[in-house]
Amino acid sequence: MTGMQPVVEVTKLPPRPSDAHKGTFGKLLVVAGSAGMLGAAVLCARAATRSGVGLVRVGLPEPLLSLLPLSVPEATTFVAMAGNVKQQLADADAVVIGPGLTSNAPTMSLVQAVLQHSKVPVVVDADALNVLAPLAKSLACQAPLVLTPHPGEAARLLGTSTALVQADREAAISALCQQSGALVVLKGKGTLVSDARRCFTNSTGNPGMASGGSGDVLSGLLGALLARGLDPFDAACLAVHVHGRAGDVARDALGENGMVASDIIDGIAQELR
Repeated sequence: MTGMQPVVEVTKLPPRPSDAHKGTFGKLLVVAGSAGMLGAAVLCARAATRSGVGLVRVGLPEPLLSLLPLSVPEATTFVAMAGNVKQQLADADAVVIGPGLTSNAPTMSLVQAVLQHSKVPVVVDADALNVLAPLAKSLACQAPLVLTPHPGEAARLLGTSTALVQADREAAISALCQQSGALVVLKGKGTLVSDARRCFTNSTGNPGMASGGSGDVLSGLLGALLARGLDPFDAACLAVHVHGRAGDVARDALGENGMVASDIIDGIAQELR
């Protein structure tokens, strides 16, 4: 395990206090979606709302603002521009950036704004990872960072091949932690979570989850747990465990061949009871 201490247990969410209100459970800022990929933002935001966070605010390109509430009426929206993101960070408790953004100059501007100005935990996923690849140095941020690459994204970050990442996943996640200075979730069969000192290997989930949007669901779930105040390592371990368990619920109901990412969301609430 490349010198890392194995972790086998996941934390549990504390009971919700009887006098709770929406502010009790945090505000998650999601920066996601683009023309043709609004679904990524929808899945991420829906998963977050199912994970018990108090408020979800989604940054989108202006033409998409009126569409997201049709699928996620619990979330609010704002125009995803670097200046607006900086303002929204002021009262956020956690951030997710990346799902469905596309790898272009505006995405890099958004990522830089979050890394420079966030003082709360940040989940860096999907295209927010791709614009940072390859990693030349540790990522500069005042806040805890959680990178959530699949093997292909991990390979781009490390400047290597997907085959080499998969051949030694423990070495790959160790290298990612060292090069980025961040907590890393390396997705795939037996998803790994590591902070360079500890490593958790997830045992839940199934091949039916290998479809578009599953990672967006995980990022929303993880972001919600961070916004609720969980320690980043504990939040990441719990998120991948619950994500897999919710996928197993969907498999049992629908079978591996017919399930889709939104089916995973429906199992999250059951697994967080």
